[in-house]
Formats: sequence, C-alpha cells, structure tokens
Amino acid sequence: MVALHGFTQTGGCLGPLVGALSESHAVVHPDLPGHGDASALAELDLHRIASHLSSAIGPTLDAPAVWLGYSLGGRIALHVALEHPEVVSGLVLIGATAGIDDDEERNVRAVEDRRLAQRLLDIGVDRFLQEWLEGPLFVGLPSWARFDEERRRNSAVGLAGSLIHAGTGAMDPLWGQLAAIDVPVLCIAGGEDAKFTSIGHRLVDELAHGRLEVIEGAGHAAHLERPAEVISAVLPLCDDLAPRGAARRHGSGRRWYADAEPSPGVQEPTRQPMAKSNP
Repeated sequence: MVALHGFTQTGGCLGPLVGALSESHAVVHPDLPGHGDASALAELDLHRIASHLSSAIGPTLDAPAVWLGYSLGGRIALHVALEHPEVVSGLVLIGATAGIDDDEERNVRAVEDRRLAQRLLDIGVDRFLQEWLEGPLFVGLPSWARFDEERRRNSAVGLAGSLIHAGTGAMDPLWGQLAAIDVPVLCIAGGEDAKFTSIGHRLVDELAHGRLEVIEGAGHAAHLERPAEVISAVLPLCDDLAPRGAARRHGSGRRWYADAEPSPGVQEPTRQPMAKSNP
C-alpha cells in the first residue's frame, strides 16, 4: 500500500486510515515533495513527482501496490498509474480530480495558485494554515484531524513551490487518458462535497474499471471526517489486490512505514465484500 496525503499535510496526517490498513498490509506513507522532510523537492511538477515516487518506493515493494491518494495525493496517484503502471495494482482516489480541461479556467486557477503561494510566503505557515483550515472545504473537519503540529513541519517555501508546480492550475488534464488505466479504481467523495462528488461521477464514467463511493455526512476530507466508513470501503479493495501481511523493509525515511493508531472514538469497521468494478 502507498498512501499519499493532501496539500499542507504530511505523511503523518492520514489518520485512522493508515492505522487500519497497516494491521494487515505494509503501508508506505511518504512526505510528498514540497512537504515535511521533502520540502527541498518543491520544484517538481506532477510528472516528476510520479517518477520520483515510483523510483524511490517501487524497489521497496513486494508487488505492485494499491496507491491511495487524497486530493493532491490523488492527482499524483493518477500520474503514477498512467506513467508507471508497473508499480500499481489499484487506485483509491479521495476528493481527487483528473484536472481542469477548460484552458481558460485552468489558467485562472494557475493565477490563483500563484497568488495563494505569494500570500503564503508573505504571512508564513502558521497564519496560512489557520486561514486554510477555516476554508469551506474543511468545515466538517474534527479538531483531532487538523494535525496542527504535523502541518507545521512544512515550510512556506516548500508549500508555495508545491502550489506553483503541482497545483491544479499547473496540471495537464488527464481526462482523455483515464481509459488507459487498466486496474480497479475506487473513487471516494464526501456527500457534502458537491463539487468532488460530481467529479467522482465523471471519473467513473471515464475509467475502465471505476467505482464511486459517496460517504454521506462527509465533506472534502472524507477519510478524516468519517474514517470508519472510508475504511470499510477501502479495505476490501486492498485485501483483493495487495498481499496481506507483506514483509516490511525498514528504510531510513521517517515516513516510510505506518505507525499510526486510530484516534479515540473511531470504531473498527466491519469488512464488507467489495462489489465488482464496472466493466
């Protein structure tokens, strides 16, 4: 299993999902370029991030992995699946998109990403994080899931670089390529996140083997707002595609292997068989 976090997070911000998956699978959850220990790689675009991760993580895997990505991490996971399919056995995309295919809209988003990057540099990480987490995407985020201290491991330069080089505005749209992904793909969206629920339906329509799971009562960060429901949706796919109890190779990176525990009050989910992917 490879789990990729979202913008302003680190590999330590995936919450109970990593703890639950690591009970039966080896889970790699790195800090992404521009974040945490990988801040120095902030100038990598999504294509180069995909190459970096596949070459760094691929040799540590016992078999092709299920790549799970949230938001930014989901966009990276799509690039890995398209450009390095040999390391991918399946995908889980949480609140993710294949890009903005309207040129004018994408250009507007690129300008907005650069403006946001400059504000980040101007006001610093602490104030930026406060503003970011007060945005509409995170209205339903529990206090434990803010991961304030973990997010403060990030630098302003690193996050700004991630926005400019790997933000949605800088992303070449992938919609026309999705049919080439020949592995099962589970798309997850929060029922309260209308934009990404709509995107999830479009992803499933374009993918050869896609399925959408809408998590009712959750917003953009469904895996943090409704972790038990997301875990119940993800585990069957992982059990089908990833070796259970795969041997762990202890690397030197502090974020390579799962050590997370479920947060208090999160119940262990009941495993349900996963429905077959759409033909």
